[in-house]
Amino acid sequence: MNEHEPAVPLTGDGGFLRIRLDLSYDGAPFSGWALQPGRRTVQGVLEEALALLLRRPVRVTVAGRTDAGVHARGQVVHFDVAAAEWAGLPRGAGLDPAAAMLRRLRGALRRGMGDLAGAVEVHRAALAPEGFDARFSALWRRYSYRIADGTPRWDPVTRHATLWHKTALDTDLLNESAAPLLGLQDFRSYCKPREGATTIRELQRFDFTRGADGVIVATIQADAFCHNQVRALIGSALFVGAGEQPPGWLYERLLARQRDARSVLAPPHPLILEEVAYPSAEGLLARAELTRARRE
Repeated sequence: MNEHEPAVPLTGDGGFLRIRLDLSYDGAPFSGWALQPGRRTVQGVLEEALALLLRRPVRVTVAGRTDAGVHARGQVVHFDVAAAEWAGLPRGAGLDPAAAMLRRLRGALRRGMGDLAGAVEVHRAALAPEGFDARFSALWRRYSYRIADGTPRWDPVTRHATLWHKTALDTDLLNESAAPLLGLQDFRSYCKPREGATTIRELQRFDFTRGADGVIVATIQADAFCHNQVRALIGSALFVGAGEQPPGWLYERLLARQRDARSVLAPPHPLILEEVAYPSAEGLLARAELTRARRE
């Protein structure tokens, strides 16, 4: 099945309904989001739970695929159901179908996860507005990345979601290096290109702030990200923050438009997909059509 197509054809006559799910997950025990034969993935366990609920195979479309070990607080997916399936979810319990789906899906996920129960949580299930597409309707995706620079800041309690960097980092240098990358750019130097896909993205935010606890949080937001882009950008910025490269190095590498031996990916475990933003209901379909045109 082409990932651009809905899992169930939309008839336009009320025969099928599009459902939006908002979920979060701990990426540590998974081999990333996308289905992989013989491996546990977030998409795999979610689709297994939905299949148990609806008694048929279900294919979901995700707002943004995440790599192995990457977490999410604000992931969004959609899938399609027959109107009769949606209406039958309460099973006579007098619940709204959305509430029934949320309750039963969370239960199915917990039963199917064994000792990993709670690693994937669905927070909301709802009928999506007309024209909604979890992937193509999105305006932007925002990620965060925590960095504890120097051993005094290494906290074992948060080690599963924080990079322990051995040396101190200069946030002024980090921000100076990140600023020139903002805007519509070709990020080929910071991506693992997929065949036939563009590496042009609009980077809307890329900055580093040190919190009251001394931990640095990188925030990075774009209309979309190509494969490995966030980890590559942060991995390169760390060389500047540590004083090993000048602030202009990131932009020089951007202009080279070539991955090379200096392309280093930051570890995945501190990376969190925090939020995916969408336009108002009236703008969903137009946004999806515009995004498809750009990508294809």
